Amino acid sequence: MSESYNQRMVFWVFGYGSLVWNPGFEYDEKVIGFIKDYKRVFDLACIDHRGTPEHPARTCTLEHQEGAICWGAAYSVRGGPEKERLAMEYLEKRECEYDAKTLVNFYKEGDFSDEPSLTGVIVFTSTPDKESNKYYLGPAPLEDMARQIATASGPFGNNREYLFLLEKAMFDIGHEEDYIIELANEVRNALGIVGKGIPKDKKLTGPSHIPLKSHIPAIHLHPLPEAIAMDS
Repeated sequence: MSESYNQRMVFWVFGYGSLVWNPGFEYDEKVIGFIKDYKRVFDLACIDHRGTPEHPARTCTLEHQEGAICWGAAYSVRGGPEKERLAMEYLEKRECEYDAKTLVNFYKEGDFSDEPSLTGVIVFTSTPDKESNKYYLGPAPLEDMARQIATASGPFGNNREYLFLLEKAMFDIGHEEDYIIELANEVRNALGIVGKGIPKDKKLTGPSHIPLKSHIPAIHLHPLPEAIAMDS
């Protein structure tokens, strides 16, 4: 991308969770690509949208890992300070469970240069520390995470739909992720719907609206403080 191309933009924000399929704000351009040295993990609590303080949902955040890449979508907002302000206010409210904004380099799909396509792209991240970040759950065994995702739900939907929609979104942009597929299939195992997901070899999209089986034991976690957010 040329320098003049970059200068026309007011700001860019990188989405790696629900922003990939549901940005929810007025933007001017969507670009598929990746950022370096970060990987997607389901280590962040959501307590007001797809979970509750008593039974938090697990949503994705980023973990720094040298050499990793994370595919997603970057959105531009241009048109003046007021439009930028409205978009950022929306994003800060929606992403309130993320306690940091990080500026990253973004590499556009199909651009094989070693130089980033965009610099200074905003991404919402979370501090991986349970003491300083009340929403950070940390890692857990795959089966435990799957059981938590299979059973958590909140005022605006259930946790498993979030995961299945992310799985489908990554399929739709052509960059399926083994970690997401493996976790989604483990959730399907917990729900008793084995074989309806995206196998690693074929990578076909699976269902997102699955009835909850009552026999699945919920993960009991300590309640978290209330927050207001639109999604994670």
